[in-house]
Formats: sequence, C-alpha cells, structure tokens
Amino acid sequence: MKIKCIIIDDEPLAAEVIAKHLGEFSNMELVNTFNNPLEALGDIESGEIDVVFIDINMPKMNGLDFIRSIEASPYFIITTAYREYAVESFDLDVLDYLVKPVPFARFLKSINKLSQKFLSDKSTESTVQNLEKSFIFLKVDKKLIKIKFEDINYIESLKDYIKVFTTTGDYLAHKTLSGITEELPKNQFLRLQRSFTVALDKIQAVEGNSVLVAGKRIPIGRKYINHAKDVILNAQN
Repeated sequence: MKIKCIIIDDEPLAAEVIAKHLGEFSNMELVNTFNNPLEALGDIESGEIDVVFIDINMPKMNGLDFIRSIEASPYFIITTAYREYAVESFDLDVLDYLVKPVPFARFLKSINKLSQKFLSDKSTESTVQNLEKSFIFLKVDKKLIKIKFEDINYIESLKDYIKVFTTTGDYLAHKTLSGITEELPKNQFLRLQRSFTVALDKIQAVEGNSVLVAGKRIPIGRKYINHAKDVILNAQN
C-alpha cells in the first residue's frame, strides 16, 4: 500500500527538493504540489491524502494556521527555513519538523518514522472496523437519537449543523460533516463534496458528475470526482 502525499510550498525549488527525495521511495506516491494551502484543501478533505509536507511562511496563509483550521486528519510534516516554530508545530501534533535545506539523510529518518506510524495506524483502524458498531448516537434537540448506519441515505452540511436524511426520518444536529463522516464506516459511506456524504448502498444511479440518492440528485465535487466514481463503481460491482 502506497502512502499518498502532497507538497504545499510557495518556493518551487524547495518543493522540487522534497519531490526528488520522495522519488527515492517506492512506498511513497506524490499526488500533487501546491503553492498555497487553500488550493490543497479539496485534496486534503477528500480523505485520500495520507501525509502533507507543508511550509510555514506562505503569502496567502500561514501553514500552522492552516493546520489549525482544517478538520481532516492526514499526517503533517513541516518543511521550513525557520527553527523557531518547532515547539508550536509539535503542539499541533505534526509528525515531524524538517529545516530547509532538507538533507536526504534527515528526510530518510522522517520517512521511516512516517512509514512506521502509517502501518501502525492502519493496523489499528482495521481492528476497529472489524469491531465496528452498526449505529451512532446523534444529539438532536437535547436528546441522543440512535441512528443505524443501514438507515442513513445521505448527510448534508448546513454551516455549523448537519442534516441526516434516513429511511425513518430526518435529523438536524450541531455537528460538522467532516466530524460525522469520520465516525461512519469508510467502506459504507463516501464524501462527494464539501456539503454531502452519502451511503454507498443507497446510490440509485450515476449520471455525469452527480448521483441519485433517495430521489435527490447530488453533484460530485470537482476535487472528489475521480476517487468518488472509482469507489462507487467498485461498490456497485
């Protein structure tokens, strides 16, 4: 299994160094390179990126502020010319902190650490999924409502709330879409864009860049399209 990564750095030469280093490892796959964090948001929120190599000082947004702002949870490895942000970075649970110019020997140490962490987490995730519950409790109007996974059609994000559409009724809760998607079985649910997560077994049809779920046509986000169609078609086979 390859570890999928992206690079976020506004210095082309620095990004090229990281990309060249990554090319030495057969278990690493560089998916994309961006010169500012906002452009990378779609890739990260897709849930398909395992690790982000990110600079700190960039014109449009500080790398540390970006890490604080997102709800997705890939591993982050800082790549910066400044040593003084190290303590602040590790407070954000970054996996490693690399100071530019990054020598290959130091990069190798970081990749070894990443590989061990990745394999360990995947093993734990697999165990958890085998023991997974078939339901969640959702706080709705000061009550905890039990919702079975098999009853969920799709979930829509409404700013600070989500609306869960099920075969037995609809429920509005103060929760983020990223948050509830993380709680759902990954082999049963798929995020299609920033506003919708759907149950794979409830998809009735795929038409162009949209799907039909419980009679509602839901567009697939541009950043999600390739992965989403692969997952949907495989799930339907």
